[in-house]
Amino acid sequence: MSKMSTDLVRTALNGPTMGTRWSALFFAPSGFDPGPVQAALQAAVDAVDAQMSTWKPDSDLMRLNAAPVGDWQDIPADLARVLALGLAIGRASGGAFDIGMGDAVRAWGFGPAAADPGAIRAAMQAPRRPAHEVLDLDGTLARKTAPVALDLNGIAKGHGVDRLAKVLQDHGIRDALVGIDGEMRAMGLRPDGSPWTIAIEAPDHNRRAPHSIVTLQDAAVATSGDYRHWVTVQGRNLSHTMDPARGAPVLAPPASVTVIAPTCAEADAWATALMVLGLEAGARLARQAGLDALFLARGEAGHVQRLGIGRLFADKPAPAAGD
Repeated sequence: MSKMSTDLVRTALNGPTMGTRWSALFFAPSGFDPGPVQAALQAAVDAVDAQMSTWKPDSDLMRLNAAPVGDWQDIPADLARVLALGLAIGRASGGAFDIGMGDAVRAWGFGPAAADPGAIRAAMQAPRRPAHEVLDLDGTLARKTAPVALDLNGIAKGHGVDRLAKVLQDHGIRDALVGIDGEMRAMGLRPDGSPWTIAIEAPDHNRRAPHSIVTLQDAAVATSGDYRHWVTVQGRNLSHTMDPARGAPVLAPPASVTVIAPTCAEADAWATALMVLGLEAGARLARQAGLDALFLARGEAGHVQRLGIGRLFADKPAPAAGD
């Protein structure tokens, strides 16, 4: 689609996926039929869910989880790519991002069933090796070399966003903004030649409001936070983000971590890893890895402090707007 066209019509599509909704925004020529694109976008995220869901007992991921240790399993190419990326970021983060935390995720009530005290004790006491040490991949074949419960909640939505972007590209749409539940990927530019504008959410348990704004072109953004999904234990809200060292939710994470990366799957996984590591260790790794990351932390009297890492977020601490 030409950016010089004067008859472009704003087209916004959306649909259900993974317990939330996907969205796609682009500008199409007058008379454009969005039906085939809508159907293809929905099919793409449905395929991701069918392959990677832990809520569907017959998903390809759950089939791999149920397979005996040592047996090679044939898996879809997309699942193999996401597993490979998850293992790579697991290694690069020193195990802070671990796709082998499925038992802990379920035990604490972040899966299909409610929290289970017995399962929580078992998850916290279980000896653990990170998934990148116990999962072998060979093309579209995978095998576990030790017991592990795989869970892709920290990367599957990001991958779903990347699949949405690929569908639009396949339909000749080069400029668009796609997302799933706040994980976003910008393609090209808006019709006036400006980048896409995306709000980074304030870490507020009670309302949705922007903390700051970023502009993106051909990049993706993902945020991991403690304020949308949590369990309350002894009066304390515990984040859905699991600490592999404990087999339990992270105890003192930043309020949120936002990462900008070339793909949404990368941004999604790195945001989770930096949440697990916390402000100091996470910021140190972000600098070492050359990431663009924004840490938001709660200070005194509810004030939110920011720490930006990388060119896009300014590598220095500063108070949030209004502090």
